Amino acid sequence: MELLVAGLILFFGTHLIPSIPGMKSALTNIVGVKGYRPVFALLSLAGLVLIVLGYQERPTQILHKWYAPHWARHLMMLAMLVAFILLPAAHMKTNIKRYTRHPMLWGIAIWSGMHLWLNGDHASILLFGSFLAYSLFAMFIGNVRGAKKQTKKVPFKNDIIVVVAGGVAYIAVAFSHQWIAGVSIMGG
Repeated sequence: MELLVAGLILFFGTHLIPSIPGMKSALTNIVGVKGYRPVFALLSLAGLVLIVLGYQERPTQILHKWYAPHWARHLMMLAMLVAFILLPAAHMKTNIKRYTRHPMLWGIAIWSGMHLWLNGDHASILLFGSFLAYSLFAMFIGNVRGAKKQTKKVPFKNDIIVVVAGGVAYIAVAFSHQWIAGVSIMGG
């Protein structure tokens, strides 16, 4: 679990930098304006790699704090499709963005909340609980800072692009879930 914890610290430490007054500007002074984004992306990616490797190393004799009902798996599959559609909606002007200020954070909250509900083991509680807490915190901070809803209607084709992109990503993750998380979701 050390890799998982290290990955979470690196990933969320990197993502919390902009919320600390003066921290982003101090780092921008060190690495430059053009250097900040690549460094941010590299540290985030390194954190994600450590998270995946650490989660894959969780003990095989898993002690669960709770078990979700069997029907929750079906709800999870539907909720994940919604989450995957919300993720790309944050990066395009869409009508989806007109109804939520933070589509990516809502997607992460749905993803992490559903996974937390279905997986009651220690590693899952740490992983998904961290992502859920971060996404809720980031939405709160964004709202406090005055994040505005997109109010202008945009072409419906943008929504179709986002739904298709989210659907393709959903299918790709569903088929690679065994490799990513060590759990197959495509069988029985």
